[in-house]
Amino acid sequence: MVDLSPKAHKIQIIAGSIAALVFFVVLIAIPFYLKPDLNQLETIQKNGYLRILTLNAASTYYQDANGANGFEYQLSKLFAEHIGVKPRLIVVEQFYDLYPELIFGSGDLIAAGVSSQDDINYAVIDYGPNYHSVKQQLLYRKGLQTRPKKIEDLQNGILEVIDGTSQLALLNNLKRKNPDLSWHTNKNIGIEELIELVNEGLVDFILADSHDIALQRRFYPELRIAFEVGAPKQLRWAIKKSDDRSLIKEIKKFFEIIKKDGRLEQLIHRYYSHVAKFNYSDIQTFSQHVKERLPKYRALFEREAKAQGMDWRLLAAIGYQESLWNAKAKSPTGVRGLMMLTQDTAKHVKIKNRLDPAQSIKGGAIYFKKVLKKIPERIQPPDRTWFALASYNVGFGHLEDARKITQDNQDDPDKWIDLKKSLPLLSKKKWYKNTKHGYARGNEPVTYVENIRKYYDLLKWMDIKQRTEFNSVDTEEQTNHLSIPPSF
Repeated sequence: MVDLSPKAHKIQIIAGSIAALVFFVVLIAIPFYLKPDLNQLETIQKNGYLRILTLNAASTYYQDANGANGFEYQLSKLFAEHIGVKPRLIVVEQFYDLYPELIFGSGDLIAAGVSSQDDINYAVIDYGPNYHSVKQQLLYRKGLQTRPKKIEDLQNGILEVIDGTSQLALLNNLKRKNPDLSWHTNKNIGIEELIELVNEGLVDFILADSHDIALQRRFYPELRIAFEVGAPKQLRWAIKKSDDRSLIKEIKKFFEIIKKDGRLEQLIHRYYSHVAKFNYSDIQTFSQHVKERLPKYRALFEREAKAQGMDWRLLAAIGYQESLWNAKAKSPTGVRGLMMLTQDTAKHVKIKNRLDPAQSIKGGAIYFKKVLKKIPERIQPPDRTWFALASYNVGFGHLEDARKITQDNQDDPDKWIDLKKSLPLLSKKKWYKNTKHGYARGNEPVTYVENIRKYYDLLKWMDIKQRTEFNSVDTEEQTNHLSIPPSF
């Protein structure tokens, strides 16, 4: 018999309400309970940072006067921005340790010039798309070794490679046809140190990537490339292989975008174009002038550069390109002095005596800063510096003409990689007849800028090397050296 008393009815209503509430809560909770875990890409985005395994080297990542820099750093930074996170660099000491660090979860990806051709046996590694192709070259020092012409010639010296690299894999393959081939494998050294060992004569030959060699060889004029070995190497990023394909898919998407919009080409150009070709007798002359001429003017370069808020090594590089640091230099067109100022420019920057080194350097620094201020602020460094150098050489009007030609050709007038293609067109009637300022020897500013970039890099390298050696001496020697004017 059913109890229909008011008290029982009330209890029944309350019980029903509780049951309905429980059902509603469970209904809402089910989607959250059943929602799968975040995928690899979403986890990185939730954390807010991308962990990038890399090496401290000229081709990957380094610190300069403006902070973090390097080709791989800038490339991975672009990807971090693409997925909406901050880059977090994890610098690994040696190449050999990169892959284990990735496997054990220390980083999300390797951005350090690695390749699927590397000598590793990990089946758990996945690679992104190829973003730069480099050659594998045999390096030796002229004067200490006779140039080898084939693999068999390497039996007459010590060949060394870095452990885990594609060069080791290549040598292992070559040994099948050349059983007498031998080499030393080093896991405790970086490529820059290895190249320096060749220069010092402690290693006879090394096998390395062409972009690494190009970045370092300009500092060592006696180093030579004997020949190329094997097929070109394709640089890629590496990630840990997983059924979760979200990260590798986004990496592929990213490279498709930057290849299409030109940013990848611009990065490669920025870091490698000015070292692709170099006159090595010029390096020898430059090094000699650094020792014999620069000490007389270094303090002046430092003082005037500081006054204008610029790097003294850039100002010195401009001076070297202009006159080879010859205070009495004179051109057929009448420009004179260490910074080769025209009479009009000297008057404009209030310089009375162009042959006085102090006045000339001061005038050059002031003039360059004035030129730099004319360059639109939207043009980002270092391109802004290259634009200013081109303008310093050819004049701001001609620079603007070249930028218009660049725009007319559907290229980016704010990128040096595109502008340097347009500047030479100023000497062709088809193009200069439609410009505001007419004919100009447009090839000259391109060569001018590329040369200064090389001299600037050399001065930075020499300056860093000098400070490193200075800091390595003991306390007593440091005290004695403090009174000696810095020189190279």
